[in-house]
Amino acid sequence: MLGMALAALDGTILSTAVPQIVGDLGGFSVFSWLFSGYLLAATVTLPLYGKLSDTFGRKPVLITGIVLFLIGSVLCATAWNMGSLIAFRIVQGLGGGAIQGTVQTIAADLYPLKERPKIQAKLSTVWATSSIAGPAIGGLLAGYADWRWIFVINLPVGALALYLTVRHLHEPGRDASTAARTKRGPRSSGGPRPRNRPRVDWAGALAVFATGTLLVTALVQGGVAWPWLSVPSLALLGGTALLAVVTFLVERRAAEPIIPGWVWRRRPIAAVNLALGALGLLMIAPTVFLPTYAQSVLGLGPIAAGFVLSAMTLTWPISAALSDRVYNRVGFRRTAITGMSLATLVLLAFLLLPFPGQAWQPALLMLVLGAGLGLFQLPLIIAVQGTVGWSERGTATASILFCRQLGQSVGAALFGALANGVLTNRLADAPGSGLPGDLDSVAHALDDPGALTDRAADFLRRAVDSAVDSVFLGAAVAGALCLLVLLFVAPRRFPVHPEPAPDPTPDAAPGAAPDAAPNARSQKTPGPPADTA
Repeated sequence: MLGMALAALDGTILSTAVPQIVGDLGGFSVFSWLFSGYLLAATVTLPLYGKLSDTFGRKPVLITGIVLFLIGSVLCATAWNMGSLIAFRIVQGLGGGAIQGTVQTIAADLYPLKERPKIQAKLSTVWATSSIAGPAIGGLLAGYADWRWIFVINLPVGALALYLTVRHLHEPGRDASTAARTKRGPRSSGGPRPRNRPRVDWAGALAVFATGTLLVTALVQGGVAWPWLSVPSLALLGGTALLAVVTFLVERRAAEPIIPGWVWRRRPIAAVNLALGALGLLMIAPTVFLPTYAQSVLGLGPIAAGFVLSAMTLTWPISAALSDRVYNRVGFRRTAITGMSLATLVLLAFLLLPFPGQAWQPALLMLVLGAGLGLFQLPLIIAVQGTVGWSERGTATASILFCRQLGQSVGAALFGALANGVLTNRLADAPGSGLPGDLDSVAHALDDPGALTDRAADFLRRAVDSAVDSVFLGAAVAGALCLLVLLFVAPRRFPVHPEPAPDPTPDAAPGAAPDAAPNARSQKTPGPPADTA
């Protein structure tokens, strides 16, 4: 949880300190790369870290991720200009990618199927707490100390997380899996054969990294730094398509590919990949556009707007923690369908909010949305982790997290273009001239009450309301597509991989017993037990 807190807090703590950072280092035109660079590095490295954790174990990958993150934090605190800070944020992202995927996998390794919702809900609580506390801490440090302390405070948290990982994390599942895959027999000298040396597909890793880098860069910068139909966008998208073909050919020939074909050939994993990709896409509506709606339409301040959004993070972990009581009765698939159906209805209900409305109305919708998404996401993650053994769990977990974050990048690009398109059409009928022409400019204009007449301000607020409504409608469509995937692609029953027998070795961790304790029913048959049907 401490390791996860590093990555979770760093995603929110920086947002309120941007004015101070830009004022000190300059580089206003490229400051968005403080977030895009981190997201890029964390996203494209997820498949690599997943494969490495299956090959060498979770512990060394997690330790490497924490160390990289702390090195990046130290470098960020010493940045001398915006370019250096962006570069060091990418180093942080390289560590953050290892932390995100590996922590989720370790949770599945250390806890049996029935206990995983509780620990996963605790990890969700880390994200919820960070989303609420991060902006406040960042604003306090930037306003009353120095923005560099935002990165310095990572060091004691990371050091403690590193110590606890090195000292207390044991992997009995890895030992059992390695022993099962290792061939032993008499050599010419009469001794045992050496273990097979693990092979890493570095060519495939480089191809996946390059393809993901071009794709995420095109999605993040398209329509922002340059128009979608400009030469840079077309070049990046064309390069992505070319590298995707190269990656397919490289991975097809690799003995141990970074993204193995079974990730998409197995129906349960492929369905969850698509469903989590749709989740990432629809999450852009509340996380990116709801704060703009709260400030520009409702007239709330940044802190109050943040609290409207944080309502979702209050119910999400609670719903996730209680989801096992649902899927143990009706199954993973039906639980996820119930959660996404509720979320889709909430997204559609946003269109019915009155103008300008009250702050409690979207906050109430966010409470219900968090409850629905908690029922949706966690059962699917647990279902996928339950279908694979230790040697495939890291790759499977990384694949669904990668699809979710890729969906967020696609959603940011798609919904950003949609919102600005609707806003442009509304501004064509604007009273007077000289009004701003995009969503960001409109939001800044509405923050300055003396810059607009009452009539122009009201018109702009209604235009923003229409633009955000279109985004939530698009998010509801993404939710509907997700439901179609669950109904027609996801299997009715998720198969359950038998859990390993208890590790009798004396050096096993005292806390390893729950991991080793098998489900009695899964010992008898590898098929799905009744509680996951």
